[in-house]
Order: sequence, then C-alpha cells, then structure tokens
Amino acid sequence: MAPFSTVPAGFESRREATEYIENELKKRIMFLDGAMGTQIQDLRLSEEDFRGDRFTDHKHDLKGNNDLLVLTRPKAIYQIHRNYLLAGADFIETNTFSGTTIAQADYGMEAVVYELNKVATEIARDACADMLKETPDRPRFVCGAIGPTNRTCSISPSVENPSFRNVTFDELVAAYTVQIRGLLDGGSDVILVETIFDTLNAKAALFAIDTLFDDGVYERVPVFVSGTIVDQSGRTLSGQTGEAFVTSVSHAEPLAIGLNCALGANQMRPFVQNISGFTAKNVICYPNAGLPNTFGEYDESPEAMAANVSVFAREGLVNILGGCCGTTPKHINAIYEACKDFKPRVAGPDIRSQKMVLSGLEPLIYDQNSNFLNIGERCNVAGSRKFARHVINNEYEEALAIARAQVENGGQVIDINMDEGMLDGVAAMTKFLNLISTEPDVAKVPLMVDSSNFAVVEAGLKCAQGKCIVNSISLKEGEEDFLRKAKLIKRYGAAVVVMAFDEIGQAAEREYKFRVCERSYRLLVDKVGFNPNDIIFDPNILTICTGMEEHNNYGVEFIEATADIKAKLPGAKISGGVSNLSFSFRGKETIRQAMHSVFLYHAIKAGMDMGIVNPGFLTIYDEIPKDLLDICENALWNRDPESTEKLLEYAQTHGKDAVAKGEEEEWRSHPVTERLKHALVKGITKYVVEDTEEARLDKTKYPRPLNVIEGPLMDGMSVVGDLFGAGKMFLPQVIKSARVMKKAVAHLIPFMDQERQENLEKLGHTEEADDSDIYNGTFVIATVKGDVHDIGKNIVGVVLGCNNYKVVDLGVMTPCEKIIEAAIREKADVIGLSGLITPSLDEMIHVAKEMERAGLKIPLLIGGATTSKTHTAVKIAPRYAQPVIHCLDASRSVVVVSNLLDKELRADFIEEVKEEYDEIREDHYDSLKDRRYLSLEDARSKSHKIEWNLPENLPPKPNMVGHKVYEDIDLNEILPYIDWNPFFQVWQLRGKYPNRGYPKLFNDATVGEEARRIFDEAQIVLRDLIKNRDIRASAIVSILPANAKGDDVVIYEDESRTEVAGVYYGLRQQAEKDKESNDPYMCLSDFIAPESTGIPDYIGSIAASAGFGVDELARKYEADNDDYSAIMVKALADRFAEALTEKLHQDMRRELWGFAPEESLETQDLLSIKYQGIRPAPGYPSQPDHTEKATMWKLGNIHDTTGIELTESLMMHPGASVCALVFAHPKSSYFAVGKITREQVEDYASRKNTTIDEVETWLRPILSYDV
Repeated sequence: MAPFSTVPAGFESRREATEYIENELKKRIMFLDGAMGTQIQDLRLSEEDFRGDRFTDHKHDLKGNNDLLVLTRPKAIYQIHRNYLLAGADFIETNTFSGTTIAQADYGMEAVVYELNKVATEIARDACADMLKETPDRPRFVCGAIGPTNRTCSISPSVENPSFRNVTFDELVAAYTVQIRGLLDGGSDVILVETIFDTLNAKAALFAIDTLFDDGVYERVPVFVSGTIVDQSGRTLSGQTGEAFVTSVSHAEPLAIGLNCALGANQMRPFVQNISGFTAKNVICYPNAGLPNTFGEYDESPEAMAANVSVFAREGLVNILGGCCGTTPKHINAIYEACKDFKPRVAGPDIRSQKMVLSGLEPLIYDQNSNFLNIGERCNVAGSRKFARHVINNEYEEALAIARAQVENGGQVIDINMDEGMLDGVAAMTKFLNLISTEPDVAKVPLMVDSSNFAVVEAGLKCAQGKCIVNSISLKEGEEDFLRKAKLIKRYGAAVVVMAFDEIGQAAEREYKFRVCERSYRLLVDKVGFNPNDIIFDPNILTICTGMEEHNNYGVEFIEATADIKAKLPGAKISGGVSNLSFSFRGKETIRQAMHSVFLYHAIKAGMDMGIVNPGFLTIYDEIPKDLLDICENALWNRDPESTEKLLEYAQTHGKDAVAKGEEEEWRSHPVTERLKHALVKGITKYVVEDTEEARLDKTKYPRPLNVIEGPLMDGMSVVGDLFGAGKMFLPQVIKSARVMKKAVAHLIPFMDQERQENLEKLGHTEEADDSDIYNGTFVIATVKGDVHDIGKNIVGVVLGCNNYKVVDLGVMTPCEKIIEAAIREKADVIGLSGLITPSLDEMIHVAKEMERAGLKIPLLIGGATTSKTHTAVKIAPRYAQPVIHCLDASRSVVVVSNLLDKELRADFIEEVKEEYDEIREDHYDSLKDRRYLSLEDARSKSHKIEWNLPENLPPKPNMVGHKVYEDIDLNEILPYIDWNPFFQVWQLRGKYPNRGYPKLFNDATVGEEARRIFDEAQIVLRDLIKNRDIRASAIVSILPANAKGDDVVIYEDESRTEVAGVYYGLRQQAEKDKESNDPYMCLSDFIAPESTGIPDYIGSIAASAGFGVDELARKYEADNDDYSAIMVKALADRFAEALTEKLHQDMRRELWGFAPEESLETQDLLSIKYQGIRPAPGYPSQPDHTEKATMWKLGNIHDTTGIELTESLMMHPGASVCALVFAHPKSSYFAVGKITREQVEDYASRKNTTIDEVETWLRPILSYDV
C-alpha cells in the first residue's frame, strides 16, 4: 500500500511541494508566522468560549487550553492564520503547541488529541488554500507544530530523588506518535518540533517521526527543529550548548534547524550565529518581541523588532525568520518588509561529512588532526570491581564519583557498562544515566553506552540527550539482526562501535579483520545510510604473550588491520579495549603500563583514534626503562619468541616496591631544578611544595618568586609540551602535570602578592587607590568557550600581575559575548585568549570576528598549547583590524603587553608584527600546492555586498566633477607630507625593533649614525632643489561620473550618464578562502554603486609627478662621476611625488570631493591610511593589470595636460611619478586579487576585447596555471 499523503493546494504531489520549499530556501529568506497565544489573548475569551457547545459539561476548567479552540472557536483560529498570511508569512503553525496526551492530561482532554491535531491542521490548510487564490504565484504552507510538553525527560522534578523522572522516553514517543498522526492526516506540509528546552524530549519526537515515515505509513515531509536557549549562558534548560543541541538532533536530517522563544533578537544573535556556523542545514529563527517586562508582557514594537531581526538577514545567518512570544501580524509584516530583499544564508560545508561529532552537554569534534581520544573505562562493572560493588550495593553517589574522576583525569568519553549477572542491567543503566544528567561536570562529555544486551543499550539511549556512542554491534547474529540494530541506533542518533565478529566468529588475523569490517561498513553506509564518520571499528585487541605461539602476532595483526581500514574505508574510526593486550600479566602493573604505552604509541601512528583505557593508568613512552622498552617493543612486533619469559623475568626482578623506592632515591638526589622538572613530567605532587620553596629561597638564582615560575617550572612544562606534541604523553598525563604546576604556583602566589604590596607602598599607593594610578594597564584574559584548560592562562595572569598589570580573569568556557562585555566594562588595554584543545582555535577565530564587529580597538593576544604563530597569522589576525599577536609563553606576555602599551614603542612593534605575519601568510599560501579556486560565478555571488539604498551607504556627491590640472607646484607645500621611511630603504638602512622607522631609526646601534648622516645631507640637497627650482612638479585630479557593471566600472561623459567615455576593467579574487572565513571575494567595482541601482556614483583618479628635470640633473652628476648625488636626487624626487599624491588625495577628500571636510589628520595618520576611502594603483594588488593606466591617461588626456607620459611597457615617465584611482566609499578597502584561473582570464579578455595571450602576458605573475 502506498504511503498516506496529502497534496497542498497549488501542487500535483507532495514531493513537488517539498522540492518547492527546498528550492525556495536557496533563493530567498522565507517567513514563519508569529505568536498564536498573543493573538488568542487579545480575543479575551471566557471559560464559556473555550468550552463551546461540545464541552459544556466537562469536569475540568478549560480556559487557557488554547489548542482546544480549533474545536470550539475554529473561525477565530482561521482568522489569526489569515492575518499572518496577509502579513507575509510563508509558513503558518498549527494551533497544537500543547497537542499531546501528556499536555492535555492537565485538562482531562486526552481523548480528543488526535482529532484536535487533525482539525487544527485542516483549518490552517484552508487558510493557505484561500490565500493561494489571492496570491497564486506564492504558495503557503502548514507547519504541524509539536511543543515540548510540560514534562522533561532529562531533569528530575524531585530534589530529593535526582534519578526520578515523571515521564519516560517511551511515554513521550507514544504521545508524540498520536499527535504526529493527527498532523499528517490533516495535511501538514512540514513537521515543526519547537521550543525545545530538553533535547531528550525532542529526540523522542524525532524518533516517533522517523518511525512513522520509515514504516511506510506516511510519505515523508520536511522536518524543522527549533531549540530554546533559556538565558545568556547559551544553554538549553537541560544544559546543552547550542552546538551540542545541533549535534544531538542532526541525525534526523531536518530541513531547517535553529532557535525560538525565551530571548529577543538582540540577545539571541550570538547563539543563532553559533548554530549558523555549526550546521549545513537551513537556519530558522523566530525570537520573542524583546524580553518581557515586569508584567510578563512584550513591549518591543514591530519596527524595533524588525530592525533587530534584520541584522540576522543582513549578516547572512538565516533562511527562515518569524516571531514567537509577543509578536503579532504587524511584527511579522515589519520583519517581512525589512528582510525580504536580503539573500538567504548560504550554508558552509557539513562538519559531519569530514569529522565525527559527538555531544554531551557540550560538543566533541574529532577528526584526523585530533589527538588520541581517551575513553574512560572505570564505569564498567565488568572492568572495575570498585564500580561494580557500588552499583550492586545501590551506592550510586559513590559510583557517580568514579565517573567524575574519569572526566577529571582526562576521559573525553565515558564508557558505561552494566553487564553483571547480579544486576538488572536496564534498571541500573537507566538510573545511572539519569544521575549523570544531574552532574554537569560528567554530563558535559559524550557517553559510550556499552552492553552486549541490546535492551540495555536502548535503555541507555533513552536517557541521554547528547549524541552517544553505542558499544557495540557485530555480524555475529547475521545481517538481519545487524541491520535491525543499526537502524535503531541511527534513529536514536548515536554513533556505533562495530566489533570484528561475523557469523563464524572473532576475527584475529589482519585479512579477516578487514574483511569483516569492510562488509559491516558497506551494510551501514549503503543499506542503513549511516554517516561513515559515525562508524567506529574495534578490530579486536587480543592478548599477546600468553605462552601460546599463535597469540604472539595479535598486536601486529591489529595495527596492520587498523592501517588497512583507515586507508580503504573513508571516515571510519578505530577503537579498542587496550587492557586486553596485557591481560596475561594481571597484577604486574609496571609491565602492563609499559605494554599499553608501547602499543598505543604505534597503534596511534597506524590510525587508531580512540581507546577504552584508564586515563590515569599510562606511563610515558620515553620514560619506560630502556631494557623494558626493548622487551615490550619485541613483544608487540613479535620479534622475539622469548618475550613472554623476559617480561615475566622483568616483573619478578623489578617488583613494584623496589622500583618505586629506587626511583625515589634516585630523582630525589637531583638538583632542585631537575626535581621540579621530574615532578612536572611524572605528575608527582608529593614534594612539589617543598621543592618550590627550596627554589624560592635561592635568591641568587631566583631573586623574585616570579623567577621560579619563569625558570624551572616553565622549563618543566616545556618538556611536557614537547612530549605531548610528539605523541609520547597523553592528555591525562598532561593534566596531571598541570596539577603539579598549579600547586607550585599556588605556593608562590602569596609571596608575589606580598612583593607587589611592598612595591605599591614604596610608590605611595594603596590597594584602594584609583586603578589608573596603580596599574601599568588592564589585561582581560579568558579560556575560550568549549575549553576548560586554564593552567597556561593562570600563569600568564600571575606573571602579568607580578609586573603590576591589573588582570581580569574570566575563567574557562568563556562565551565570546562575555569577553567583549568585560573588555568594554573594564576598559581593557589588552585582551588575551587561551585554549588547549583544537576546537578552541575555531572559537578564537570567532571571537576575533566578533571583536571586529563590535568595533573594539584593543590588541588581542593568542596563547595556548594548540595555538601557533602561523595559525594566528593566517587564521585569526585577518579577522580583526587591530593587532593580533601570538604569545609563545607566559614570560613573553610581559614583553608583548609592555610594548603594546608603550606610546613610544607601540607603532613600531605593531608594524614589526604586521610585517612578520604578512610574510607568514604569504609563505603559507605559496606553500599550498593544491590551492582551490572558486568559479568566477561563485566568486561573484560572494562579492562584497553594500546595501546601496541605506542612507549611510549612498555615494557622496562631489563638489567638482571633471578634471583639475596643477602646474609648477610649489614644493614647499608638499614637504609636510613626505614619508621618509622609503627613502632610507633606498639606501638599505633598516633599523631593528624598537628603532625601525623614521625618526627612531637614528637610535639604532647599527645603522643609526649613518641614517642620521644621510638624512642631514638630504636636507641640504632638498633645500637646494627647491631654491634652484631644479625639479618641477605637475599633476591632474579627476572626479568622473561612474557606475559599476559587473566587475567593471563604467565612466560616463557627463552627469546625464547617457554616453560611455571609458571602462575600468576589474579582476576578482578567486582563491578559496579559509573555511572559517565569511570574507567576500572582492573586486574594485564592488565599491561603486551598480548601474542597476539607479544611484549616481563617481570615481576619482590622480596622476602626479615631481620628476621633471630630475633626469637632466642626475645625468649631470653622473657625468661628474657623482653617482651618490644622482641617486640622492632621484630618491628625493620619488619622495616628492608620493607626498604630492598624499596632499592631492587629502584635497580631494576635504574640498574637491568634499566627503570629509572636517578631516584633520597628522602626517603619520595619513601615512597609516586612517582616512576614508582608498587609492589603489593599476599594476598593484587590487588591480594588477598595468594596461588599465592607458584608460586613465585617455580619460584625463594626462600626457598633454601634465607632460607625464606612458612608455610602451606602461611605465610612467618621468620616473618620479605616481598614479592611482580614488574610491570614496567608507566601506572600500585595500585587498589583493591574488591568483586567478584561466576562466577569469578568458572572461577578462572578452570584456576588454583583447586576446587571451595579451592578458596572460600582463597578468603572468597572478595566473594560477602555467602558460
């Protein structure tokens, strides 16, 4: 039997309607209706109105049961729908927010739930059909609305009993199934699961939806999913971040995902932006009309809300907009009018296509660049006798403490197994996972639900709102059982571990392991539709050194099978139970730790991604004694048949107590610096306080307590960092090292505080004094959102505090908006961002972009284990216009901050960093062999968009249109505009920081004296040149009517704009930008109003020379063998030409064009381009084609009016000449076109009406291909 389907008005099939919605979302922003409840409240209905004739004798009060009105006041509901459609809505929601048996139980109306949902849909459907008659070109659609119910599956209603739930997952699925049937039978075009405050409730709804569709009862319709962030923490009521929420529901493949309710548009923006950047789905957003007032009412006007919501549209964050609480048809109409012309959001690549994404309360992103993923193993009744004892004795608080310790010790995923003969596995799993959800420190990480009993697995999945891992399924029971379980796991939204078992048994050899895994992979991907990145194979880590020869090669078989799987099964991950390897050495912990570390060292290199391992039960590969290391290496690689006997012998001769005592005696005899380093590397806290104190008391080596941190403690942490980076230490060990560091620093802090207080007293200050009198500056520092690591951040804070800076520490997991708010509130001089994990790098990019958007002018420091100078230069610095500096270590932070806040050193320091980072970026992009390029069409679609109709974006009308020629210019007027830095570069006199630029160059120890001498001589020559009129200057300035046409700028004969005088042809960026970037692909034409707008615009140009007479003078000097004076004259003429151009550009801004009449910038500000607009030159990065000069010369008749000519090679003569185009728009900016493809070359040649060979000749340096 064919699936049930209703066809919306205006379409011939359900599929056609769905395709229309999908296609329309790519073309334009679509609109959802506003609040149903607000409109019903305005009707001021009585109890009798709610009852109607049908429910006159109902035993419960019914007033407030808004959903019931579809049965008792259907015309009123129809009119509300119609009003929203008239306002511009594409989608209207059914009046079924509380349309489940669970919610209707409050009114005793469970019996009418199916009817209520079906009728509600039919009313909305009628309203859409009637609207189609009035607007036949614009179909409207019904969203079947599913609210969250009035119960939560993740939170206990009882403080005394945190594991209790007043609703179960199965009860929710049953209730949602009844509602969804009614919505689909009534004809819903979309199912909208909305206002999700508990993701587990939503997962139950999505489970019910998928079951109905998958069973073939109904034809599929699109699903929208909308969560609710309850406050500025950025989390749902049940504690998930927005990104974790997206991760938890994306398995349902919704057509749109987003947020609604709880917040107004202003408050919701950062969270919508987070979701927009984290999903490839369409983004839906329908905020409240601001925040409620003291009476619970919403005061934000339609106009104000539309202005706030339009920011989402303007920034390309959304595909669907609407309103929630407090919104009315007027609000929706205002939003529609404000946003209808904006382009919809264009989604980036799906993170799930390249990475495994899991979630607890927070997301966990894993890919090939991530470090080894530690899966905590101690919450397993089969693997931990202590945990098993607590669970069997119903001591769940103690069991929960073990889970907490697993996370604290570095477990990034927690494995939970309740397979024990004395336990009811379903009940134990349910209770323990319910308790975990009350512990944020544990619930933040994803869970691995581990059981050989699939009923226990399902019990766990029904209690976890995040995206879990199921451990495990296999082909042991055949394909039918395998596929059934896999489909259910996918429906629950989990990743899966697949064991290398089949119907024959356990795969032990390399080829057998791969064969089973490949077969499983194809079934999961091809038949179930599993995301390959959510498939984790466990190719069976089997025990070696058992005394049986056939077991000796098991380690090799696993490692080689791992390499095969990674090479041939794209996306698949590898895991395993590491302790199995050494099972034959139970009780020999030194041996087992060494075996595990050796195994992991090599398995990770082969591609092993994660493992179930006790995070605190590892040793460092490089710290394994050489004799034991050799035995373990030979055992793992099956190189020595005597390995088992040698390991046993080693265990007998190196007893636990003897080893510990020997080691202690040895390292405790070392110098204190070595002891501190040893303690940090080994993670030993026992002696660290006494050793730190011993170092502190050595005033000869460490005069200040701070020196102990900067010296032996930082040295030790550097070793830890090196070992971690080389894969020879694992995250749990790094965390143990951090604890040692924290303890040592904590001991030193009181002494540093005392030192600081004494210094303040010497200066006559007290702690209560005004901060500006006490501190050298204010430093706001935070570990970014998603990261809980703070040891490095804390050390930076201590070091800066000891150097008399006020440090405002925002802690860990700090949202972007909190960092920006604190920076503004505290009047920060510098902001520092810290992070240890790879996802922190993306968050730092986001923070930099938001700082730029907020208009901050504060330098940004980047630090942390995963950060680097290259990443900072390439990925972060381009997102923020202010200085962004990577800080290698804590001691370096003092130097960086002091340089940034020193008025004398700041400019040169920033310039030094900028030049270095420019070089790093250039080297980085040059090194990319497989640089990708957008098609010209795609690049144009992502051009720099200016909303020309906005008042602030209208082009300024010039005071002069036409040309102005300057002859025989007085060189004295130009003198103040000279930039002397290039003059010294001619003579190859370059100072070193902090004495780089003029005039600080004179202080440089190496070149300062020579620079001063040559500068003084230049002043004499300069005066003579002016006095004797040996050189002359002339120029022309043009401001002409213009408009953009595609990538070109059309120049008109006059203001009538009827005849074209010429065209400046443009080149557009094509090299693909970083995935984190939303930067446009620019062309100079983007800064001129397009023809299609009908808005008149203008373009300017300057051609200037101070070179007339220079060649003659230089030849005279050369004839006298005075090359020095010849070079001097030419160098000074170049400075005059550039200075003249600077002055003319200023005259244009102030007078001729007149868009900045009040501008009063110092020369240094002019040279630093702090004015409005740009003046790019043909042949330079923004337009690398020198032939465009010919158009400028033709339009201005430049040769005849000024004497400046173009040679055959399009060089200017005299040599001391400058030309440039002038753009006035405040949003114009400099950029480099970069490499371009042959496609653009062909297009450019066609537009210029020239040959491809000619274009390739002039543009050879920027071609992305060989000619």
